[in-house]
Parts: sequence; structure tokens; C-alpha cells
Amino acid sequence: MTTNMPRFGRTLILTAAAMIAFAANSLLCRAALKHTGMDAASFTSIRLMFGAAMLGIIAAMNRSNGRGNWPSAFALLVYAAGFSFAYVNLSAATGALLLFGAVQATMAGYGIWKGERLNGLQIAGLLLALAGLASLLMPGIAAPPFAASLLMLLAGIAWGIYSLRGRGTSDPIGVTAGNFLRATPFAAALSLLMYDSASMDAAGLLYAAASGALASGIGYAIWYTALPGLKTTHAATVQLSVPVIAAIGGIVFLGEAVSLRLILASVATLGGIALVMLERRS
Repeated sequence: MTTNMPRFGRTLILTAAAMIAFAANSLLCRAALKHTGMDAASFTSIRLMFGAAMLGIIAAMNRSNGRGNWPSAFALLVYAAGFSFAYVNLSAATGALLLFGAVQATMAGYGIWKGERLNGLQIAGLLLALAGLASLLMPGIAAPPFAASLLMLLAGIAWGIYSLRGRGTSDPIGVTAGNFLRATPFAAALSLLMYDSASMDAAGLLYAAASGALASGIGYAIWYTALPGLKTTHAATVQLSVPVIAAIGGIVFLGEAVSLRLILASVATLGGIALVMLERRS
């Protein structure tokens, strides 16, 4: 008991810190695109560049030798670019919910495609989650912009693919560092293609750098450190907190309003995903 409690407390602290970092990505991106002169393409490039640098430093300190791969790097690029361009017109809470819902739906769909059987409660949970996302996107006064929502869903699908490709990696920090490094030149090329609409200021640069180095680089390192102390179902379920943290942060730091429609969609989506996860067995 005495040896397990400190270990449990360390895992709990690391997990909480990682979830806050993941939610901070949404807040930093939204703040940069709404309150500064930063454009989405430049934010993506700077975020990936600083993320690659920080992860490279951490990987070197840990003597990691993972190099990443091009398919995962492309999935990372699609996620990062879709994430940034979507947040031009989405609130932090809405974006986080759409992203998280798409990630989990992608991973659950892959499991079904590979032959994983779902029981009745899991099927009900999956349908409830999809209904929650659909209700959020239905036309109406409180509906988020459709094009931006599709971009965030695409980002979530890409991150789901990236996560699936990285499962079972023996050196996740090294591989992630390699993927960030591979994706950075393509993000820079995207910025060059959109040079005419590029804009940047000191505040936007600071937000993008913080998103890459702190929320992404250090955030992922913390998460991979916490993972060995979590059961598979717990590791998946705890991520349900990210959209909630993003919503609270959006209200407190960005002055965003949360509509009843978003609350109901969040309860349905996150509750449905929880049913799928909690019923899954390793």
C-alpha cells in the first residue's frame, strides 16, 4: 500500500497535467487566431516547428532513437492544419468536442472494421455519441460554421489515424519527435503557398510557440510518462475531460459563451463514448 500510493499519486498528477496541456492547445490556437494577427497556416508551421524542437530535446535527453515515418507525419500534418484552420471560426469548446468525438469514433470504427465485437451497451453508446455530434452540426442559430466543423472533424480523423499507427510503439517520444520533424517542412510549404494571406505579430508567435513547445511537446512527453501507470480503459476514458477543460478555459480566459445546444451535444457525445470505453475489455 505504501509503495503503490506515491506511484498512484504521481500518475494522477501527470495525467491531470497532460489533459490540461491537451486542452491548452485549443485555447492557445483559438486565442492566437481570434485575438492576435496570426494566420492559421503560420500558426501550424510554428506549432510543429517548436513541437519538433522540444520533443527532439526530450528525446535526446532520454536517448531515444525513434525516427517516425512519413505516413504518420502526413496524418500529423493534416491534423495540425485542419485544427488551426477550423479554429478560425470555432469556439474552443466546440472545436475540442468535435475533435475528440472524431478521434474516438475513428478509433472505435477501426476496431469494428478489424472484427472487434460490441455488446448492446457499446452499440447504444456509439449511436448516442454520433447523434450528439450530428445534433451539434444540424442547421440552426446555435450551430457552428459548417465548413469549420468539417475541418475539425477531418483533423480528428487524422489524429485518430495517427494514434492508431502509433499504438504499441516502444519509443513513443522519439517517434513523435521524428514525425513532428518530418511534418514541419510541409507545414512551412503550406505557409508559403498562402503567403498572400500570411500575418504575424509577437503575441500570435508566442501563442503558437507555447502550443508547440509546451502544450504539444511537453504535453505529449508527460502523457507518455503517465500511460504506463494507467489501464487501457482508464487512459481512454480520462481524455473525456479534455473538451470539458477546454470549455471552462474558453469561458474563463477567452470570454466564450456555452450554448444549451453545445451542453446537450457534449453530454450525449461524451456520455456515449464513455459507454463504449468503459465496456471495452483489454
